[in-house]
Amino acid sequence: MSDTLFTNVKIFDGGGEAPFTGDVLVQGNHISRVVKTGYGARSAPVMGARVIDGAGAFLMPGMVEAHTHFSWNNQPSLDAIQRMPPEEHILWCAEVAKIYLDMGWTSCVGAAAAKPRLDVVIRNAINDGTIVGPGYLAASQEITVPGGLGDTTQPHLPQHEFAFGAIVSGAEEMRRCVRMFAKYGVDALKINLSGESITGMPGEMSQFTEEEIRVCVQEAKAWGKRVQAHARSSWSIQQCVKQGIEVIYHASFTDSETLDMLEANKLAHHVAPGLAWLINTSHHASAWGLTPEVTRKMGYHRELDAAIESMKAMRKRGIRILPGGDYGFAWTPHGTNAKDLENFVKFVGMSPMEALLSATAWGGPMMKMGKTIGYIREGCLADILLVDGDPLVDITVLQDKARILSVMKDGEFHRAPPMRDNRPLRSGAPVTVNRWSA
Repeated sequence: MSDTLFTNVKIFDGGGEAPFTGDVLVQGNHISRVVKTGYGARSAPVMGARVIDGAGAFLMPGMVEAHTHFSWNNQPSLDAIQRMPPEEHILWCAEVAKIYLDMGWTSCVGAAAAKPRLDVVIRNAINDGTIVGPGYLAASQEITVPGGLGDTTQPHLPQHEFAFGAIVSGAEEMRRCVRMFAKYGVDALKINLSGESITGMPGEMSQFTEEEIRVCVQEAKAWGKRVQAHARSSWSIQQCVKQGIEVIYHASFTDSETLDMLEANKLAHHVAPGLAWLINTSHHASAWGLTPEVTRKMGYHRELDAAIESMKAMRKRGIRILPGGDYGFAWTPHGTNAKDLENFVKFVGMSPMEALLSATAWGGPMMKMGKTIGYIREGCLADILLVDGDPLVDITVLQDKARILSVMKDGEFHRAPPMRDNRPLRSGAPVTVNRWSA
């Protein structure tokens, strides 16, 4: 692993301040030096280091995706996702992991797997270098109840192994399920506390008993695991707060009591609303039979309106909202994840600075890594993006792979910047790369 010195770059360091021109030295897999300079100036060369002259390009931390489903295979239904054969499915997951890293997502939080061990196997393969991908926290299948979201069994094929989710009924079945996934090595348990309109159970419905939820959390924490919840209804969100479920996905329907509870415990929870799913299902899924007329009757338009108002209220109360839009369905394909940041600006009222912080600095705790990622600061892990364009001016540049000129993870280039001698970096033009030697 060689040292790398980025010079003449516009540095967004994750602290919420305006970017500054400077240089960044990466040694090993960590950032060892950050220096402010005037444009055109250059720090003293570092022996043996390659020098990347960014010519004013935007340098920022790698992004964190808070609601990731590597095993969702861009299909239009849960059945179509789950029924991919396991051999092809693991290869699919490996390819998707690379797509995320290509697009600048250097860390991802698994939000459920379509088969019991897919996430675990992919995480392990990334960690040991078998495949390339972002840092990853592996999730269980979605835990559900008979007839609940994720129970795709048919009366004539009742075997649970064919279901999309892990189906439990009662506290002891829940305990057994959690222990099984802990044995498999997951980092988190995913529980479906509310419905999903596309499956016939409205998002405002809740399906578990409080005792089942309590046992899930109790058993998970006994094994050192986190719990994450699909929670659209107000009751289910409140259960997350009451029972200590750290990660809340969706949180569409809130009332003042729910918002008060979240605000009082805002440092204990992470909220990832998945707006892309609601927006695209409501307005961009006609090719799969989900016309706006159909989705309006299903309740998605009303939920979208409610979710936007909920997120606006959470933002005003200082509750941190993270990107992650349930990507991996036919109308929310993998690789389009940075649309979340545009949605935050367009619909929630975030500034581009807030949106960028949601994908960087706020993601460290979500990954259980504190402030070691999400920042361009000395001592932080060297997960770094070099971008052609300023996301603080146009947040959509992060949706264009060509504008993400390089991706560094753990101090190594996954995608190195293009090279051409002594030419400035603009609109995909290559960056000057030199190597200082002894």
